[in-house]
Amino acid sequence: MTVTTRTEDLLALRRTEIPRGVSLAHPIVAAHAEGVRMWDIEGREYHDWIGGIGVLNVGHSHPAVVAAVQEQLAAFTHTAFQVTLYEPYLRLAQRLNARFPGSAPAKTLFLTTGAEATENAVKIARAYTNRPAVISFTHSFHGRTLLGMTMTGKKAYYAQNFGPFAPDVYHAPFPYEYRGTSVPAALEGLHELLRTTVDPSRVAAIILEPVLGEGGFLPAPPEFLRALRQLCDEHGIVFIADEIQSGVGRTGQFWAIEASGVQPDLLTFAKSIGGGLPISGVTGRADVMDAPAVGGLGGTYAGNPLACAAGLAVLDLFEDGTLLAHARHVGERLHAAFTALQAEVPGIGDVRGQGPMIAMEFVKDRGAASPIPSWPPAWSRKPARAACCCSRPACTPASSGCSCP
Repeated sequence: MTVTTRTEDLLALRRTEIPRGVSLAHPIVAAHAEGVRMWDIEGREYHDWIGGIGVLNVGHSHPAVVAAVQEQLAAFTHTAFQVTLYEPYLRLAQRLNARFPGSAPAKTLFLTTGAEATENAVKIARAYTNRPAVISFTHSFHGRTLLGMTMTGKKAYYAQNFGPFAPDVYHAPFPYEYRGTSVPAALEGLHELLRTTVDPSRVAAIILEPVLGEGGFLPAPPEFLRALRQLCDEHGIVFIADEIQSGVGRTGQFWAIEASGVQPDLLTFAKSIGGGLPISGVTGRADVMDAPAVGGLGGTYAGNPLACAAGLAVLDLFEDGTLLAHARHVGERLHAAFTALQAEVPGIGDVRGQGPMIAMEFVKDRGAASPIPSWPPAWSRKPARAACCCSRPACTPASSGCSCP
């Protein structure tokens, strides 16, 4: 493999070899990382506030995670759990079942990506209820697959022109107090949806992020979560907590929904459970999880042995509660600092979050809450096409003029 130490060379290679639909937030080429620090190929050091999009809650290359993966790597890398089982899968499921925020016995299914987790949670809910419809919320993100994109409430950026989308998916308003959607207004919007658009008797599941991830780190107020739980109980609807980004200590609780005391029926997870290795899954009430028949769940790489070994190491790091206490301490410091900064900077309209999963919303005008367009970054936008010297469809601009066939 040809090795280069020039960032500009690799950015040029990216432009020629990778489709433009794959976004890039920062023009940085990583060389190595440890804990919260990262170094690029030219030796510059960074503090990583992104963590691989919420994946590295225990930090880059944690020694315990590395050692666990190395030990499993020396044994075997893959069998497919549906072909021959292996202990790391079983032990990780056992430990996650014990952490399920509910009183009923739980079971766990492992998968590979967050989108697989949300889609399989819906499959399980549909099998359990024998109903088709799903309700998700505005501003939400549930994945990039067909059903995931359909459930996602941020259509302009993620859905683009990729439709038509999956049927029987409906969106209700998420409480967003700063932009005028209170909890009563959000609940009224949900009830209006159930009165006019989809009858509750057809709804298999309501899926919600306890703290929006891509939607701007908006926590769902506890009273809103309690109302959803009551609604689901009243109509026999499966309540799915999507903890793919907010889970595994991200908010100072192991699962974000624990802060509200509300118990979901199913919970999806991914990202930080693997300490950087790809693994996801669904944990939930055993009676709901057992609804699909044999063969209805699984995947070739689902619950890969290396990722399961990493997951066990991650859980070990959370075992004594020190890491969660540290997360809460970091969250308190960040909230205080951001709130102080908001008092000084008119462009900071809102400070919000849960624990260290915290955000500042920047606006043009705080009173009007006028948003500032921020994506994609200017440096990464596709350059405007040069003007041609004729109007023929096949005309191509060139540095020395135009080539007009």
